Amino acid sequence: MVYYFTSNVVSPAAFIYVGKDKFERSVPLRIPNDPRSPSNRTSSTAHVYVRLREGETWEQIPEKLLEDCAQLTKANSIEGNKKDNITIIYTPWANLQKDGSMATGQVSFHNPKLVKKVLVRVRENPIVNRLNKTRVEKFPDLRAEKEEYLKKKRNDERKVRDQQKEKDKLEKREREQLKWQKAHAYDDMFSEENMEASNNQNRDADFLDDFM
Repeated sequence: MVYYFTSNVVSPAAFIYVGKDKFERSVPLRIPNDPRSPSNRTSSTAHVYVRLREGETWEQIPEKLLEDCAQLTKANSIEGNKKDNITIIYTPWANLQKDGSMATGQVSFHNPKLVKKVLVRVRENPIVNRLNKTRVEKFPDLRAEKEEYLKKKRNDERKVRDQQKEKDKLEKREREQLKWQKAHAYDDMFSEENMEASNNQNRDADFLDDFM
């Protein structure tokens, strides 16, 4: 089970996901936000994920959207929700590391340098209440969602490639046409008919008399 939230602090709206309990913390979406700082490692919380929008990187998440994610993370932490000045860390999904020796919901990171922190001083009820109004509970088929996403991505990339090929073909045709025009620019001027018209031998016998 996953809770879906909609954040309208950005346009287009962003989608945030929260696993209902610790057994669903490893939902493989894009950016987890985990409030377990060194002083708060035992806090029970669901991971929060935000789906990156087209062309956006994890380092470019707008501040307002990051604040929404951080507030949801705090609100969904049993211990963290009771405390102020909670440190939340977030990282790209691909940077999560999980092995069989870890407890359920526990994760580590492949590269600690790809981890950022955000401080949540207090719970902002207006933010949490606004997001809770958009909450939808779903039982998603994450594998099917991923396959559908990858299929759409491949189709979009193919369209871009096809458009580029068509553009390249048109530009090549225009270059060839321009090259041909330059190469044959004087064809009409030196045609047999024009050469005869400009030859003095074909002029009237009275031409020189008229000139004199």
